[in-house]
Amino acid sequence: MGLLENLGFVFVAGFITALATGVGALPFFFFDDISDRGNVVLWGLSSGIMVSASVFGLIEEGLVEGTPPQILAGMAVGVVLVVVAHDVLMDADIDPREYEEADFKKLVLILGILTVHSFPEGIAVGVSFADLGLEGGTQILGFTVPVLAIFMTIAISIHNVPEGTAISIPLKAMGVSKWKMVWWAVFSSLPQPIGAVIAFAFVRVARELLPYGFGFAAGAMIYLVLSEFIPEALEIGDRLPNGGKPELVAGIVLGVAVMVPLTFV
Repeated sequence: MGLLENLGFVFVAGFITALATGVGALPFFFFDDISDRGNVVLWGLSSGIMVSASVFGLIEEGLVEGTPPQILAGMAVGVVLVVVAHDVLMDADIDPREYEEADFKKLVLILGILTVHSFPEGIAVGVSFADLGLEGGTQILGFTVPVLAIFMTIAISIHNVPEGTAISIPLKAMGVSKWKMVWWAVFSSLPQPIGAVIAFAFVRVARELLPYGFGFAAGAMIYLVLSEFIPEALEIGDRLPNGGKPELVAGIVLGVAVMVPLTFV
């Protein structure tokens, strides 16, 4: 397959992860609300999936391609760039309620902020496709796809579902229509297919930087879990007995349990 075909395939994989965010809005077609307890479990699930994908997918594969110092250097860069991007974009703190009311300029800013949140996940997908077309992968639609790429695409897709739910909750409170909630959930993850294509093209051209790429994606995603997902879960769980910590731990354990078996596929 040529470069353009490979780029198109990676874009589709990234777009699938974005579409999965829309799945998070689907429960509101059947239920009026999601409890705080359920919300905390979902954030824990997402955290467990992200950390598992980073450790058992990206870091483990990175150690095959490079050395621990290279992985650690990549992780450090990933954390620093996310922190700096947050500072540049006013701490990257937005409310999904603003989506419906935003004009074009505001939407551009919102998309920029969303890029900070979801771009690392797209990079993780793109880097995982580094061996696309090479021996040792699985045949999908005529492409030889690395097992790691399948693992990461599934992991990020599952992770995106509770994110879509979290985005839909305030939109539901505004009276936004169900299908618009699906659209705004997908919109929030649109940077992912773009990040996937950029990362894939980069590691294919600069193959020697692949270990750093694995470390970068892992560091950025683990940092997002520690700085955003878990604090968000604890804030929601503050109204629950024990601060929602048992629900958070249960969600994390479930997320790890879901992803670990995939590492042996």
